[in-house]
Amino acid sequence: MSEYLRIAIDAMGGDNAPGEIVKGAVLSLSDQKNIKIVLVGREDEVNAELAKYSDYDKDRIEVVHAPTVIDINESPTAEVRRKKDSSMVVAMNLYKEGKVDCVASAGSTGALFVCGTTIVKRIRGIERTPLAPVIPTAGGLSLLVDSGANVDARPECFVQYAQMGSIYMEKVLGVKNPRVGLVNIGVEEEKGNQQVKAAFELLKECPDINFIGNVEAREIPNGVCDVIVCDAFVGNVILKLYEGTAKALVKIIKGGLMESVRGKIGGLLVKKPLKKTLKTFDASEYGGAPFLGLSGLVVKMHGSSKHKDVRSAIKQCVLFNEQNIPELYRVNIAEKAKNND
Repeated sequence: MSEYLRIAIDAMGGDNAPGEIVKGAVLSLSDQKNIKIVLVGREDEVNAELAKYSDYDKDRIEVVHAPTVIDINESPTAEVRRKKDSSMVVAMNLYKEGKVDCVASAGSTGALFVCGTTIVKRIRGIERTPLAPVIPTAGGLSLLVDSGANVDARPECFVQYAQMGSIYMEKVLGVKNPRVGLVNIGVEEEKGNQQVKAAFELLKECPDINFIGNVEAREIPNGVCDVIVCDAFVGNVILKLYEGTAKALVKIIKGGLMESVRGKIGGLLVKKPLKKTLKTFDASEYGGAPFLGLSGLVVKMHGSSKHKDVRSAIKQCVLFNEQNIPELYRVNIAEKAKNND
C-alpha cells in the first residue's frame, strides 16, 4: 500500500478549470504532507498551469492525459458512455484500477453520480447513494442528506441516509451522538406526505441514530440538528435557497455599511469580527459534498469552485480516508441490513 493518500482530481471540471483546480492542488501539498495528487485532463493545458508554480514538491503531482470533457448540458448517462476518454471518466477508472484512493471533481453532478455508481459502485446493501454537503449553521455545521442524487427515494432509504450521515458527522467532523432531523412542513408527527410519514415511523424505530423528529426548514440555519434527512428534490431546494440567501445578506450588509459616512466608519470598526462571522457561512470553507455509500470516496466540488474550495475538498478526502468510512458503512449499515432481511 502506498504511504501517500492518492487523490485523483478532474482538472477540467467546473467553471474555473483548469487554472483554479491546479492552483488548489499545488497549494494543498503544503497543507497535507501525506498526499499525492493526480491531475486528470488535457495534458498541455494542465502542464501550462503547473508551470506557473515553482515552489512545490513536483514528485507529489502527476498529470494523466484525458483529451475530452463531459458536457454539463447533455445527458449524464449518455456523456459518460460516449466519452470514455473524458477527464472525469479517466479519473474514476484510475480508482477502479487501484491507482488512486479517491476522486474529486467540480464537473457535472449528474455525470459524477453516474460514474460513481457504475465505476466505483455502491457498497452491497446500500440502496441509494446520496449527495451530502456540509452546511454552516448558527450552531456549527450540519450535513444535508440528500441534496441532489435521488429525487424519488423510498422511506427505507431515509434510514440509511440517517445512518450514513450520523457516522460521517461523528467520525469525520467529530460530532458525538449527532442529532438527526427529518425535513417536514411541521414538527407534528402526523404532518407531511405519505413518503415522509412512512420515513418518520422507520426513523423513530431505528436504534442506531439519535432521531429528534421532524424539523422545519426555517430552523435549519439555527442548527436544530446535525444530520438533515430529506429526498434530493427537497434537499436541493434547501441548498440553493441557503446559498442564495447567504449571498444576498452579504450584499445587503455591505451595501448598508457603504450608504453613509457613519456607516463607513462603523464598517471599519466591525470589519474584523464581521469578516470572521461571514467566513463561517462561506461554503468554500467546508470542501465539496461526498457521495455517501460508495465503495470509495467521490467528492463533488461546486461548479464554481476556486482554489480555496479545492484545498478544502482535499482536506475532506484526507479525513474520510483516515476514518475508513466505507468500511464503517459496510459493517454498521450494509451487513446489518442483510442480516435483518
